[in-house]
Amino acid sequence: MAFDRIARRLKIKQRVRKNVHGTPARPRLSVYRSNTGMYAQIIDDESGRTLVSASSLKDKKANGIPKIEQAKVVGQAIAEKAKAAGIELVVFDRNGYLYHGRVKALAEAAREAGLNF
Repeated sequence: MAFDRIARRLKIKQRVRKNVHGTPARPRLSVYRSNTGMYAQIIDDESGRTLVSASSLKDKKANGIPKIEQAKVVGQAIAEKAKAAGIELVVFDRNGYLYHGRVKALAEAAREAGLNF
């Protein structure tokens, strides 16, 4: 059963990544959700480099709070780091996860902090 869920997500991920591609002008904001943490990175796919990253494990503000709140902290952190690096426009890659819960909270927090996608 767990394998079916993982295989399904990977199939969705491949279908989405076929169309979502980060460029230097508009890099890709990729989200990863684990049981314990939330991770986000902004990637330029043409050069294959991660430009900016943030995670709930590295951010001290995200310790000991509910997971949705952790996602909001990560969304704000990634937006602030992106603005400091001169990035305003991104393409959102939900990585095969549904746009719901923690993924949605991260995206909305990043939008509120000034990231456009």
